[in-house]
Amino acid sequence: MSLSEKQLMLAGEMYDPMHPDLVAERQAARMLFQRINAIPEDQKVERDRLFYDLLGEAGTGLYIEPPFYCDYGYNIKVGESVFMNYNCCILDVCEVTIGNHVMFAPNVQIYTATHPLDAISRNSGRELGKPITIGNDVWIGGGAIICPGVSIGNGAVIGAGAVVTRDVADDCFVAGNPARVVRENIN
Repeated sequence: MSLSEKQLMLAGEMYDPMHPDLVAERQAARMLFQRINAIPEDQKVERDRLFYDLLGEAGTGLYIEPPFYCDYGYNIKVGESVFMNYNCCILDVCEVTIGNHVMFAPNVQIYTATHPLDAISRNSGRELGKPITIGNDVWIGGGAIICPGVSIGNGAVIGAGAVVTRDVADDCFVAGNPARVVRENIN
C-alpha cells in the first residue's frame, strides 16, 4: 500500500505540495489565520478561541499577538504558557513541538519545510520537511530563524536575528548567522 502525499509529508519524505488535498488544507488554515489576524483587539476572547482551533494542540495560557502565519496549523503542538509576539511564521509541513513557558519575540520564523540540495530533485516540484522541537523555558529573540530539523534544549536563549541551523543544548545562549554558542550553563 502506498502512502498518501500527506503521509509522505508528515513522515519527512519527498511529497507533492500541490496535491489537491494539501492545497485545500493550506487554504483552510489561511482562511482561519486571516480571520484571526483581522479580529479587533476588543474581541480578543474570540481571537484566542480561534487560535486553539487552528493549532493541533495547545496548553493553557497561549497568547499570540497577530498577525500570525502558518502552513497547516495542525502540526503545531504548543505547551503551557506560550507567548508569540507579532509576525510569527511557522511553516509546519512536519511537526513543530513547543514546550512550556516559551517566549517568541516579534518576527520569529520556524521552518520545517525544505528542498533537496541537488537541482534535479529540487526542480521536480516535490519537497520535504524535518520536524522542529523547542524545549521548555526557551526565549527566542526577534527575527530569529529556526531551520528544519533543529531541536532547541530546555532553558536555551536564541539571540535576536540568529539563524539556527543545528541543535542547541540545554541552558545555552546562541546568537549569530549561523548561530553559535555564546554562553553555556546560563541557568
